[in-house]
Amino acid sequence: MDSESLVLVHTSCSDRAHAERLARDLVESRLAACASIGAQVTSIYPWEGRIEREQEVTLTLKTTAAAFSDLRRRLIERHGYEVPEVLATPVIDGNHEYINWVREWVTAGKQE
Repeated sequence: MDSESLVLVHTSCSDRAHAERLARDLVESRLAACASIGAQVTSIYPWEGRIEREQEVTLTLKTTAAAFSDLRRRLIERHGYEVPEVLATPVIDGNHEYINWVREWVTAGKQE
């Protein structure tokens, strides 16, 4: 994947307010061009020897492959979880105008 390719970054947050704070920070810092906050979901997972069940909010971020490592670092620093979920999925195709818009926003952040 080249550095200008787009990636979707998925994470989950403890609540909507935390998701909004992370989203705003990452978009304002031009590490992501867009953040979509999803509906509340129920997550079931093992943690410290127990099966946990928690309500969470999903957060999807749109960025470039080149910006992903900086986005990941900042997301982990500012996330409230001890081990936050941070998964990147490459975008193989899409609306070229939208893809260019994402690239322009994120790339302009690198030039400032």
